[in-house]
Amino acid sequence: DMAEPIQQLTRNNNPQERQTIPFTLIQRKEKLGDLLYEKRQYGKAKWACIKMKEKQYEQSICLGFMKLMRYICEQNSSGLYLGITIPIVTIVHTNEAQSEMTQSVTVAYYLPELLQDEPPHPFDSDIVIEEWPSTIVYSR
Repeated sequence: DMAEPIQQLTRNNNPQERQTIPFTLIQRKEKLGDLLYEKRQYGKAKWACIKMKEKQYEQSICLGFMKLMRYICEQNSSGLYLGITIPIVTIVHTNEAQSEMTQSVTVAYYLPELLQDEPPHPFDSDIVIEEWPSTIVYSR
């Protein structure tokens, strides 16, 4: 099922072709010279998002990512490989009291700059295109 997207990604696995999402660095946390995380602010932009809810949140992340890869690798209204932007963002949801993680996660792909004005429509109805306001992201 994933053979074509993996082949497409492999064919396009040139680091120069990966677009890093523009951001402002807010904070950088290191320990003994190793980067633990960065707190970044991303500007207003369009993202392809999918919300998943499997028994374990790791499964949700993996399945959501695979569905997004199909969208990126030609299963979209343009019929073209859209290109990789990094990072792919995962939002882990919590219960109302914010005391526990739920099984629900959102996996999101920043649409490349050239596609921001008119993003291709996904064939998978579980994927939605959302415009996010300026957003804070923690990155490892």
